[in-house]
Amino acid sequence: MLPLPRFRVVRPRSLSEALDALSRNGADSGPTVANADAWVSRPVRLLAGGTDLVPNLKHGLLDVETVVALKALPGMRGVSSGESGALKIGALTSIARAASDSAFGGTWPALARAWGQIAGPQLRVMGTVGGNLCLDTRCTYYNQTAHWREALGYCLKRDGTKCHVVPGGTRCVAAMSSDGATMLVALGGTVVLHSAARGERVVALADWFAGEGRRNSVIAADEILTEARVPAPVPGAFAGYQKLRARNAIDFPLLSVAVAGTAAPDGTLATARIVVGALGAKPREVTGLDALARAQRPTLEVFTALGEAARKQCKPLTNISVDPDWRHAMLPVLVRRAFAQALGLPAGPPVLEPVPA
Repeated sequence: MLPLPRFRVVRPRSLSEALDALSRNGADSGPTVANADAWVSRPVRLLAGGTDLVPNLKHGLLDVETVVALKALPGMRGVSSGESGALKIGALTSIARAASDSAFGGTWPALARAWGQIAGPQLRVMGTVGGNLCLDTRCTYYNQTAHWREALGYCLKRDGTKCHVVPGGTRCVAAMSSDGATMLVALGGTVVLHSAARGERVVALADWFAGEGRRNSVIAADEILTEARVPAPVPGAFAGYQKLRARNAIDFPLLSVAVAGTAAPDGTLATARIVVGALGAKPREVTGLDALARAQRPTLEVFTALGEAARKQCKPLTNISVDPDWRHAMLPVLVRRAFAQALGLPAGPPVLEPVPA
């Protein structure tokens, strides 16, 4: 059993106390990736459900002096309606609660489905929506014990000077594994951040990820994510989510595909959007879909063409310990299934999905 390191725990009773604790315990305020190394070793961390932070602390992946526990903060749980029918989700809302909330079942079932596929039941009860959006990136060369990483010579994400995934690479390509974030990007979601020094700001999920595995989001170390928002569906809107993993009961995604779009009154496709997660440090949005989708009838052939566009633009890396060619081959299959799921249509013949070696 891996023990936790020693650290101090602060338990604020309000958001202002939590922000003050961040400032008093040495949080930097720069939201850029230029100081990525300092970000990894910053002395203060936020604790919500702990399903990501605690294992990382046990593996010695973070140098932490103070943990600010957010459990007692009021007003950051539950789902409510905002302006124009948008849904607001408190950052401390458990993933299990969000996945089962009737508000999402009736408006964006694909988002509820994405949350419902995170980890296993116990972790969904503990984990939070905000924590899932702030999930640390993962890599087969990083999420190991200190002894294992030392034997390899460490890596860019922690203590090393080279990337074992992309030889000669200067940016960390550890994988973003947040199911909720991938789907929220496709739906045009936003997050609300608070800082004691700068107040409130709203960031689109499309701009949330910086594309650097050591510091993959734009949240500053003196900020707390308090809320996620998802716009109400417009007439004809649809969305779907598909996830590839070795064990459906618990694993992080090996590949995730979120699709969204709108159908015209005559039943043809008006817009289509594909966002692919678990490839690198940020979700990848597939471009050039209008020419393939607009004014087309939603058929298996169209879904296959959209999947082929995703396959051409996305290249899985060896940052996850399964065959990248298998992940690449499954990408158009997941795109086809996601669109078929979103529109309530058959997904075509089953595809053999071999268990990766």
